[in-house]
Amino acid sequence: MQMLIDCSNCRRTLNLPPGATTIRCAICHAITHVAEPRSIPAPHFYYNNINHSTPQHLPPSSHCAPYSGSVPWAPAPPNPQGRKKAVICGISYKGSQFELKGCLNDAKCMKYLLMNRFGFPEQSILMLTEEEADPSKRPTKKNIRMALHWLVLDCQAGDSLVFHYSGHGSQQQDENGDEVDGFDETILPMDFEEEGMILDDEINDTIVRPLPRGAKLHAIVDACHSGTVLDLPYLCRMTASGQYKWEDHRPKNGQNKGTSGGEVFCFSGCDDNQTSADTVALSKVTSTGAMTFSFIQAVEEGQASTYGILLNSMKATIRHTNLLDGAGRVTSILALLLNGRTVLQGLKQEPQLTSSEPFDVYTKPFSL
Repeated sequence: MQMLIDCSNCRRTLNLPPGATTIRCAICHAITHVAEPRSIPAPHFYYNNINHSTPQHLPPSSHCAPYSGSVPWAPAPPNPQGRKKAVICGISYKGSQFELKGCLNDAKCMKYLLMNRFGFPEQSILMLTEEEADPSKRPTKKNIRMALHWLVLDCQAGDSLVFHYSGHGSQQQDENGDEVDGFDETILPMDFEEEGMILDDEINDTIVRPLPRGAKLHAIVDACHSGTVLDLPYLCRMTASGQYKWEDHRPKNGQNKGTSGGEVFCFSGCDDNQTSADTVALSKVTSTGAMTFSFIQAVEEGQASTYGILLNSMKATIRHTNLLDGAGRVTSILALLLNGRTVLQGLKQEPQLTSSEPFDVYTKPFSL
C-alpha cells in the first residue's frame, strides 16, 4: 500500500517507504518523523465515511450491564480522611498489527506520579498491563470491567479515585440515542478482536453513576476519539487563549449521565473526532502518549493549581511542540476507497476536559 506524508517544513508530499519512521525531504532536506495514532488503522476498524457502517471483522460491542460479581483483588485499606484508589491500564497490543510503543511507559509514569505527588498507597493502585504475571491483571475486557467495578466498590464520601487508560480508542454507531454526534466512544482491551470493545455507556454506568456525594473521580484517558469517553454531561470548550465555555452534552432522550452526588472530571487526549499521538516528539527520549506526557509535565512544573491552568498548560505543550516533527498517521477512508492508499499527515489533537457539573475552571483547585 502506498503511504504519503507531508514534509514537516515545505509541506511537499513525500512517499514513505513501508515500515519507515522518518523520511528526509529531497527538496528542503528537512527530516519528518512519524508517530502512531491511538486508534485502529483502516481498513478493518474505521467507520466508512460514506455510510457510517459498522466496522467489519469485530465482535459486536453492545451495551453491557456494569460488572457486579466478585473481584480477585483486595479492597483498598481504610483511611479516616478517605481512601485513595486508582486503576491504571496501559495496553501495547504487543505482537499485533495495532502495537503501540508508549502505553506501558504512560502507565508506569502515572503510577509514579500518583504515589509520589498525590500520596496514593501502592497497594491501592491496580495496574493492568501485558507485563503482569498475574492473569487477573492483564488488560482483557473481563479484567478491565472487573477493575472498574473494584474502583468504585464501597466508595464513600472523602474517597479520591483515579482511572488512567492509555491505549487504542475508537467509535461505533450509537444505538440508544444518548450521543449528540450519533457515535459512542470506546476503549479497546487487549482482546478486543475476540471480545469486543468497551462502550462509554458502560464506563459511565460503572464508575460515574454510582459515585456518592463527597467522593471524587478523575479519569485520564489517552486514546483516540476520547473527548467524551466517560459520557459526562458537560464539556469545557477552551480556546488557544484560555477562554472557555461549557457545552451541554446531556442526552436529548433525558437519560441521566451524572453521578449520585459525587464529582467526576475527565481529561482526555483529544476531541471525539480526533486522534491522539503515540510519539517521541515530546519526551525526545522514548515513546509516550502526548496527552499523558503533557498532563504529568504540567503537574511536575507547577502548572496544575486549577483545572483551567492544567488544561491550558496541556494544550499549550502539545500545540507548541512541532508535532510535524513527530507526524502522525491519519488514515483517510475516502483515500482508501478511491485510491487504495493511506495518507499520512501532521497529527492534530486538543486535550479535553469533561465534568459531571460545570464550574469555574480557573478558581477550582485541582487535586487527586
